[in-house]
Amino acid sequence: MQTNGAGATLAATRNGESSELAKPSCPGPSQANGLEAATTTGRGKPLSQADEDTIRLVGQHLHDLGLSRTVELLMQESGCRLEHPAATKFRVHVMDGQWDQAEVDLNELKPLVQSTNGLLHMRFLLLEQKYLELLEDGKLLEALTVLRQELTPLKYNVERIHTLSGYLMCSSFEDLRIKAAWEGKGILSRSKLLDKLQTFLPPSVMLPPRRLQTLLQQAIELQKERCLYHNTRLEPSFASISLLADHVCTRKQFPCCARQILTDHCNEVWFCRFSNDGTKLATGSKDSTVIIWQVDQESHKLRVLRALEGHTYGASYLAWSPDDTFLIACGPDDCSDLWLWNAQTGELRVKMSQSHEDSLTCAAWNPDSKRFVTGGQRGQFYQCDLDGNVLDSWEGVRVQCLWCLSDGKTVLASDTHQRIRSYNFEDLTDRNIVQEDHPVMSFSVSRNGRLALLNVATQGVHLWDLQDRVLIRRYQGVTQGFYTIHSCFGGSNDDFLASGSEDHNVYVWHRKSELPIAVLSGHARTVNCVSWNPQVPSMFASASDDGTVRIWGPVLSSEEDVEGMVLPGHMGSAC
Repeated sequence: MQTNGAGATLAATRNGESSELAKPSCPGPSQANGLEAATTTGRGKPLSQADEDTIRLVGQHLHDLGLSRTVELLMQESGCRLEHPAATKFRVHVMDGQWDQAEVDLNELKPLVQSTNGLLHMRFLLLEQKYLELLEDGKLLEALTVLRQELTPLKYNVERIHTLSGYLMCSSFEDLRIKAAWEGKGILSRSKLLDKLQTFLPPSVMLPPRRLQTLLQQAIELQKERCLYHNTRLEPSFASISLLADHVCTRKQFPCCARQILTDHCNEVWFCRFSNDGTKLATGSKDSTVIIWQVDQESHKLRVLRALEGHTYGASYLAWSPDDTFLIACGPDDCSDLWLWNAQTGELRVKMSQSHEDSLTCAAWNPDSKRFVTGGQRGQFYQCDLDGNVLDSWEGVRVQCLWCLSDGKTVLASDTHQRIRSYNFEDLTDRNIVQEDHPVMSFSVSRNGRLALLNVATQGVHLWDLQDRVLIRRYQGVTQGFYTIHSCFGGSNDDFLASGSEDHNVYVWHRKSELPIAVLSGHARTVNCVSWNPQVPSMFASASDDGTVRIWGPVLSSEEDVEGMVLPGHMGSAC
């Protein structure tokens, strides 16, 4: 009957029997609730406080499983009890709906309640449940009496009392349950009530509900956080892992193997970016083409979907619209044009060029997929619509990289003053967010908008907290000069970071560790860009001046043959 579990005395109390569970034992004399001296086992060995706590936790869990006789024997042999005798009575009366008796018990628990206001809150919760159950039983006059003569005189949470009075007009008990967001009279609602009431009592008096499960789940979460290769959206739980061994993910489960090498570009590959739904990859090259690839998310294999040609100076930056309908392609510094493609059909929607003196080298989409911002190092900074019309402009901002935040009005821009500033196109305000001592070559923002990952000239990869405006971590290993290298967040919950490097390698870090957890070799020249699939935590791509794009994934079993894969080596090698 009890779902929150600390009342192994319930059966014995109801039957009027005497039980060892009801005897005051277990808590030591140092506790302020007046409970009696330290416990000894049947062998006469004193129990430590940790032993007593463990016995109570195990007893509570066994009781939740319905093993009440086992709990009784455990408490009898250990000399412990699950909870204070007054708390036991209180629990029984609440679960039985004996509200007058529960209020008497509450007065008995008064010295043990952690605050005066807490006692008032507990009484209010009891009377609220009593009132709702009377309404469900159709006893409107009795419910009104509780409302006027018991709840209102408390002078507590007046707004809630007004809401409760409105429930008198409910036409049926189903209507009452819906409007009150209440489970109805019975075990479920009373168990939830007990969970709330327990928060006002110290755990030495009444254990928090399901306390052992809570502690085990916390241990699992801690192990997950310490696991450098944990990279799955399936959260570990009692149902999915064994408690008999620590949670460990192996390197083979992590994307450290070159599953496919794409060689369709005939010159340096400057950029790559997965679509937001993870089903496509766009790559831009010095060979003047953008290739859109179809992604098989199961096999980690890609095939050419379409090629977009005509980018005279090459395609050095790509940006998918949030709905993945459109793809923007920008060129290098000498390029004054911007191409807006329909990624679904391969048709050019608009080729935008405001002036031959412009340099449009980067772009970012507004969350509505109807507007975008673009700019470059010659001082252009525009907000445009889908037809390439300039809606707003910001004069004199020499833009290196852009990012639109999810609020729909704030744009982050790195500029030639070694900083990132936020720009609001609605009220035309701007402010400093990040200040570095060296040029910010590129940056990306985490999905929650809180963190920014910067590639800083001659310094490497830095992680900033955009809200607190502080540098969190400097990551080691990567070689970063004055080339533009694009890093990314990735994996489950953006727990991982990846960056290309001028030493031809791809570096992968866990967000909380400055040392790389993987150094992936295989490219023959500078790796310009890394993009993690936002829907497949086990897949990312890297683009290099060697003209190839590598698709990285978990290690395959030995019997599988993958075309273009190198023989297996250490963690830092392609498969």
